[in-house]
Amino acid sequence: QPLLVESGGGLVQPGGSLRLSCATSGFTLDDFAIGWFRQAPGKGRQGIACISARGDMTNYADSVKGRFTISRDNAKNMVYLQMNSLKPEDTAVYSCAAEAASEACVRVDTMYDYWGQGTQVTVSS
Repeated sequence: QPLLVESGGGLVQPGGSLRLSCATSGFTLDDFAIGWFRQAPGKGRQGIACISARGDMTNYADSVKGRFTISRDNAKNMVYLQMNSLKPEDTAVYSCAAEAASEACVRVDTMYDYWGQGTQVTVSS
């Protein structure tokens, strides 16, 4: 049974940092691209970052480029999202997802096969 579990969310002040983790199990992570998505209240889901199965390609939304970094450790079945210089508009539920893809990655939610439940990130003073 494929499973993705996010952790690391919480309340942080503007300008602060958080590191989200995505623990995976029940499938071979090496064969999957991983994406991070977020959904703010009253808004649609946004794909903010993705990383290819081998970790040699990443892609970021313009809104987070230069502030967020996605990485993965296939040996530990973990994927991470380092978030720096956080802004109030980054407040959302953040979810990781897995797409069966051997080469690139895309930030399109309909392409993803497995999803985590999400973790809340709140940026507020």
